[in-house]
Amino acid sequence: MLRWQDQEKMISGGEQATTNNRMELMAAIEVFRALKKPCIVHVTTDSQYVKKGITEWISDWKKNGWKNSQKKPVKNQDLWQLLDSLVVEHDVHWHWIKGHAGHVENEIADTLAREAVPPDED
Repeated sequence: MLRWQDQEKMISGGEQATTNNRMELMAAIEVFRALKKPCIVHVTTDSQYVKKGITEWISDWKKNGWKNSQKKPVKNQDLWQLLDSLVVEHDVHWHWIKGHAGHVENEIADTLAREAVPPDED
């Protein structure tokens, strides 16, 4: 969900055979892809994985050749690199909120996510 002054834009999507973490990352990526020019961005997420990944862990991952603290390849490296390349032109402020706790925009985002889940392939 994007909000600029009194305008709102809803973005949603889904993929077959994916993980919640990949979809959380894709949500953040799609927000930044939708921006037309550099701006101040406040991202509110209920994903500690996304918030901590982009604000805390990513600098070590890059220093360590995209290896985590266990010296294993970082999961979702492709998406982390894409998100990292998109946020650099913006002044980004990341905010974590508890999921399913009545935060209006988070509840809207959860509804959009559920509606975007593709049907199972048989």
